[in-house]
Amino acid sequence: MSGDRPVVGLSSASVFPEPLESAFELAADLGYDGLELMVWTDPVSQQPERVRELSHKYGVPVLSVHAPCLLLTARVWGTEPGPKLQRSVRAARLLGADTVVIHPPLAWQRRYAREFARGVRALEDESQVAIAVENMFPVYVGGRAISSFRPGWDVTEQPHRHLTLDTSHTSVSRSDALQLAVEMGDRLRHVHIADGSGKGSDEHLVPGRGDQRCDAVLEYLAATGFDGAIIVEVSTRSRTREQRESDLAEALSFVRRHARVA
Repeated sequence: MSGDRPVVGLSSASVFPEPLESAFELAADLGYDGLELMVWTDPVSQQPERVRELSHKYGVPVLSVHAPCLLLTARVWGTEPGPKLQRSVRAARLLGADTVVIHPPLAWQRRYAREFARGVRALEDESQVAIAVENMFPVYVGGRAISSFRPGWDVTEQPHRHLTLDTSHTSVSRSDALQLAVEMGDRLRHVHIADGSGKGSDEHLVPGRGDQRCDAVLEYLAATGFDGAIIVEVSTRSRTREQRESDLAEALSFVRRHARVA
């Protein structure tokens, strides 16, 4: 999303297991600038027309769409990854979102992986929607890093125009989140802000509660004039509604303070 400052959005995944409407309601109540739609097993998330109705009802724009590329969403919108990405782009256009977030192909998706970079570029050219490929992480077995992604989990080594930085994934990959932001450079389009403690699992903690230096990452974005979307993508699944609201308010305050967004 272009502009003179970043916008701060809420990932609908941050309210799981509550339904999508709760994400719109909380985003409106807490003062988020918009929502990232995670397309997943919630049936409403799979129906862009109904998502648009919720967006209008709560006055919360959809900033971005996260394509259904998780193992949890293996059968959402079919099983073929290429058509799922195309459908995500169509949903983004319908909802007025300018960015689709996608993970790199999984290791066993060989045919999709061969065409992925070219297909992403062609789809961007056709749709004028940015497809921001997200940094992932390896699995560590006996001290060895094994990638579940093809050609790899480090998207800075790949030729994509647009990238998403996820600061929980950097914890799992044992990467320096700030250095990765620097390496992404002008290709950094989109940010998933969350924290991790280096445990080797994808924790998605409230920023500031781990060791990923989320404050430094946000301050770097502010200093370099980043004007994309910063999306709070945290896990609140074990929290009560009151605790969830408190966590999401804390995350929003943290981002706005360190990214210098009023």
